[in-house]
Amino acid sequence: MTDDTTAATGNGTGTSAGAGTGAKGKGWGVAVAACVGLWLVQNGSAEPTPPVPTAAEAFAAGPHRHTDAAAAPLPPSAPVRVRIPAIGVDAPVMRLGLARDGSLEVPPAGNPNIAGWYKDGTPPGAEGTAIVAGHVDNADGPAVFYALGSLKKGHWIEVTRRDGRTAVFTVDAVEVYDNEDFPDRKVYGPADRAELRVITCGGAFDEKTGYQGNVVAYAHLIGVR
Repeated sequence: MTDDTTAATGNGTGTSAGAGTGAKGKGWGVAVAACVGLWLVQNGSAEPTPPVPTAAEAFAAGPHRHTDAAAAPLPPSAPVRVRIPAIGVDAPVMRLGLARDGSLEVPPAGNPNIAGWYKDGTPPGAEGTAIVAGHVDNADGPAVFYALGSLKKGHWIEVTRRDGRTAVFTVDAVEVYDNEDFPDRKVYGPADRAELRVITCGGAFDEKTGYQGNVVAYAHLIGVR
């Protein structure tokens, strides 16, 4: 992945983040974020947003439970499934390309339990920064990464690959960013080990424009099965 990606304000109706060489985009957003308010009202919820990571899970708080020990990178192989046991995620992974504006495509909003991988970027487990994204919700309720903001340092993310291997990552930090302050180089920049970013919408919610930010889980490879 290159580190020259840019991000701008998402509009909550299908905007997305740049994800690699030549990808100049917007803050990664939920395609049906405008429906979220309706869903919450229908379910009698007083809380307008999904879980938000606490300050303790940010890089600035220190390592806590995470480790810098890393496994050797694997040869490239496309991901087929992602599991995050701590938050109940077990979902297939589809390939995502770039839209005409250079932003990352998003998985179909009608299927809440599917994640997407930027197919022209680093495969999870290979050397570099792999990008996996998914919706936080849709008009019917929570989607695959609704609880991403509740992840903790040291939790595991498992990615099954087409070669039959499962790459096991440990979470190094979970942070939330306003769209206008999205740290492109920090999120998408190259790495000399196997790293993973899992991204969804989050932060403040506006009934007119949707989510105002993104939740990003940072992780690195610690094992293979």
